[in-house]
Amino acid sequence: MKNEFGKEQAWVDARKYSAEVLDLARQVLIEIEGGREVFPAIRRYPLPGGKGFLNKHALITAYRQDVARGEREADRRLLAKIRVKPSRTLSGVTVVTVLTKPHPCPGECIFCPDYEEMPTSYLPDEPGAMRALHHKFDPYDQVAARIEALYEIGHPTDKIELLVLGGSWGTYPKDYQEWFLKRCFEAMNEAESGDLAAAQTRNETAQHKNVGLAVETRADLVTLSELERMRKLGVTKVQMGVQSLDDEILALNKRGHTVAETRQAMALLRAAGFKIVLHWMPNLLGATPESDEEDFARLWEWLAPDELKIYPTQLLEGTELFEYWKRGEYVPYTTAELIALISDIKPTIPRYCRVNRVVRDIPSDNVVEGNKRTSLRQDIHRELKQRGERCQCIRCREVRGQEVEVDECELHDLAYSANGAEEHFLSYVTPDDKLAGFLRLSLPSGDAPETGWEDLAGAAIIREVHVYGQSLRVGREMEGAAQHIGLGTSLVERAGEIAGGAGFQRLAVIAAVGTRRYYLERGFERGKYYLVKGL
Repeated sequence: MKNEFGKEQAWVDARKYSAEVLDLARQVLIEIEGGREVFPAIRRYPLPGGKGFLNKHALITAYRQDVARGEREADRRLLAKIRVKPSRTLSGVTVVTVLTKPHPCPGECIFCPDYEEMPTSYLPDEPGAMRALHHKFDPYDQVAARIEALYEIGHPTDKIELLVLGGSWGTYPKDYQEWFLKRCFEAMNEAESGDLAAAQTRNETAQHKNVGLAVETRADLVTLSELERMRKLGVTKVQMGVQSLDDEILALNKRGHTVAETRQAMALLRAAGFKIVLHWMPNLLGATPESDEEDFARLWEWLAPDELKIYPTQLLEGTELFEYWKRGEYVPYTTAELIALISDIKPTIPRYCRVNRVVRDIPSDNVVEGNKRTSLRQDIHRELKQRGERCQCIRCREVRGQEVEVDECELHDLAYSANGAEEHFLSYVTPDDKLAGFLRLSLPSGDAPETGWEDLAGAAIIREVHVYGQSLRVGREMEGAAQHIGLGTSLVERAGEIAGGAGFQRLAVIAAVGTRRYYLERGFERGKYYLVKGL
């Protein structure tokens, strides 16, 4: 028997709890269904013998057991209330992070830690790194265990964004790359395949569809041949460390590439239709808060990333930067200085960009001096509120768990120039300026790099379609859920109108493996690495 998310019922392990505990959980569920908040309802039913109270996992177990037995109708609203850490999937997808094995890096950055048992720049006690180390960097085990863990705490797992971290992707042997991703797909498919292509095809109809695949790289590793290979592997998003847009700062910190190489890499990535996530680091050796503010402005003038991770430099023992600090040649910003700096720059972020992080999740015990708080985002939002300002980035405007009235949404078209293309950020916005869904359309201009790929000849490119709301099963109709009220289809149609009006003959989309059929149902056809539709 399968449960409501398609998993074998054996995965709902009620044996962890006694029948008495599960009966208590059912009483709590009835209270919640009746309108009582979760924790007040839990408090009304203490465990026998004064052993405390139920946890959410017990509620989830009782709920799923009842659904599997046919004693309860599946109720996404109830499940959303009892879900553990609900914010993890409110953006509309379930992110599964895996790490590649330790491998030499061509960079010599003075701020990077280098542990023999970890990929360069990762610490053994970072949460994701700890999971990878536990599974000995086996890709299948990492993916399968993470999907199971997320499912167990109440999260849907039908739409998986696979985030491959570790060393720079292009430095790994090609056979390792293919094996690694094949095993990731096999874990999502819950079945083995003869090769990567077969595993990808199977994933188009799997219970856990891959709706995005990201890898990490460096600007000096981005070439057309490398990007073509990424498309063959199914990659749709590239994370790239920019760190700074000042050549002197890059040289001081031994980054190993120039600003010109970064700009060229961005142009190639955009011409190939990838979604682009940049890492930017304030407080590098040689930087000041004032120079960082100037540097941040260049991100939007020169690069215009789709997503951004702000990673303030963290002083770690064993790095070359640590030696500079010991000699008095480097001074980390204080927490107050960082909050002031990021509060100054965050409101300047364009509405087309999503800020994924404002600090790296490094355990504070590793930080020698400077900021040790991992809750900087909350501190910054508190500061902005006191100033009467707000950030308008995508993350700050997502509808997340909010119900959406589609008739009240307005379609906005934000056009801007970036790296040899005219970009259109099409978005559906609620009356209170919340983002219900968006599409990134790229119209290559005359000075865009030529890929020479047949799929993209004469084509405008849809680089991303994302409709927000709780991550629901693909194709399931849920009243009021933004993902299932036609916003995506409407955005794709509008993109075709804009591209046709601009003189483009075709519309290409950089579809993830698990979203191919969505586009095929909307008139696109299979190309070599992209899905393509005539205009």
